This record gives sequence, C-alpha cells and structure tokens, in this order.
Amino acid sequence: MANSASGMSVDDECKLRFVELKAKRNFRYIIFKVEEKLQQVTIEKLGQPNESYDDFTASLPENECRYAVYDFDFITAENCQKSKIFFIAWSPDTSRIRSKMVYASTKDRFKRELDGIQVELQATDPSEMSLDIVKSRAF
Repeated sequence: MANSASGMSVDDECKLRFVELKAKRNFRYIIFKVEEKLQQVTIEKLGQPNESYDDFTASLPENECRYAVYDFDFITAENCQKSKIFFIAWSPDTSRIRSKMVYASTKDRFKRELDGIQVELQATDPSEMSLDIVKSRAF
C-alpha cells in the first residue's frame, strides 16, 4: 500500500524481518533503505546477534539517509536483563535534500508498519545517536 504523501510502499520482507528481530532475536539490527526507483522501502542490511552498537553505526552510510531498528540490551538498576527496540531515522546533514525530504515524508507511515518500536531517535550526526544517548533513552 503506497503512502499518499510520498508514494512509497513497504516491502513485506521489512515487516517479516522486523518480527524476527522482535520475537526470535535473530538480528541485532536492520537497516532499511528507500529505493526511489522502486518507490519502496527495502532491507539494506541485517545485523547478526553478536554484532555491537559500533558495528551498527559503522553500517550507516556517511552521506545518505536510512531508517534502522536496533535491539538494545541493557541491565536495569534492579539487575534485570531488558531489551528495547529503537527506531532510528538517520538523515545526515551531508545527504541530498531530495533524499531528506523523501525519508521525512515516508517515516511515520513506515514506522507504523513496524509494530513494537519503543524508542525513536532522529539523528543528523553520529553524536546524536551515541551509545550514551541510547542508554539514557532506554531507562
């Protein structure tokens, strides 16, 4: 189903892999890309469960927008193992203006397709999604 604002649809694979990340924990993260020629959001990379947050941030392109979900594990003050799923809208200042507009107009609809997101981050620079920021938003 295409989004009337941007005309983008969401590949079913995006939803299937997100459910696997959420329920089975088969992936640490998923990076999504808007394929403008296909008018569709697709998967660019699946992060394996043993990959770190640094591996994840290194997978985001320096000059191009992306969406990503990251399954963040942490231990609470009560010593309980927890996990939160972050949705990250990566829109670096150096990316093309058209790309920023497409990602901005598609974001809310795409996010609705991924049921179970707990925290959203918008980042234009790596410092805006540092591990410290992720930790502070998880608690």
